[in-house]
Amino acid sequence: MRLKPEELVKSLQKNLGAVYLFHGDEPLQIVELADAVRQAAKKAGFSQREIFSTDTGFEWSEITTAACSMSIFGDKKVLDVRVPSANFGLEGSKTLASYCEKPPADTILLITCGKLNAAGMKTRWFEAIDKVGVTVQVRPLEGDDLLLWLQTRLQRRGLSTDRDGLLLLGERVEGNLLAAAQEIEKLYVIYGATMLTQAQIFDVVADNSRYDVFKLVDVLLSANTNRIFKILAGLKAEGIAPPVVLWGIMREARTLCKVKLELQQGKNKESVFRNNQIWDKRVSLIEKALRYLPQPRLLEILTLSAKADRQAKGQESGDVWETILAICLLFTNYNFKY
Repeated sequence: MRLKPEELVKSLQKNLGAVYLFHGDEPLQIVELADAVRQAAKKAGFSQREIFSTDTGFEWSEITTAACSMSIFGDKKVLDVRVPSANFGLEGSKTLASYCEKPPADTILLITCGKLNAAGMKTRWFEAIDKVGVTVQVRPLEGDDLLLWLQTRLQRRGLSTDRDGLLLLGERVEGNLLAAAQEIEKLYVIYGATMLTQAQIFDVVADNSRYDVFKLVDVLLSANTNRIFKILAGLKAEGIAPPVVLWGIMREARTLCKVKLELQQGKNKESVFRNNQIWDKRVSLIEKALRYLPQPRLLEILTLSAKADRQAKGQESGDVWETILAICLLFTNYNFKY
């Protein structure tokens, strides 16, 4: 069953599906959709959760094994599978199609991934999930959809504003939902539950000079060491969650790996850039990064990112922000020990 993001909560109140797949390129929405499923599952007695990531030497057979294994306490569980690249491969496709033929009653399979293209949504495994579970495609919000999202988010905090206020807020955050959510929290802390004026929004909401994840990624590609230190400090100070920062870094590293490989195979550069959604304003940055970042360095970045991900989840000791700094400096020639 295919749902829109705003339809999920109502669906969860009726019943839980056997499989959930959330895909797209808007990370905040995907994280919150997955959180909603996890919370509903916990209330329904699914007390165990196992997390799998395709970036950490993952084998799809682990899903089959985990689904078949019985807890000694008979607990129901959630299998939380994260596929940032949205590349499921032959093994993943077969595993998911087979799983959906007879999903275990005591298990919920939750899959989050990057953007799937039209062909990906016509595959056998996707249609199998659609048949027994729920799929939700998440898209960046624009226009009235963005204004509605902002209005709903404000209402959660007892805040409201007129259309001009919503337009100003949308303009200031430039469609970045992560930034919007943070700014709304800031407005609530300062003003409490109230009707906001344009002047109040203008005074509080940061402009384009904010240190967001997307700006960090561009600075990494330009190998500007001083700016890396400054922006990371800003992100940490603003309370940005480490997994959000890692998401942006890992997505860029995977894209560079893929583009470099395809160019080495002799594919047309313009076609490769277009297929990987590298548009005109970022072409020069990507070309520069491709020249000075060898494939082994990119793989090193992804390996260390997996370590930071485990640290963020409490599965490995160490300071996650120090590891993120080490990852960022791997994009440069800075000699940093980690």
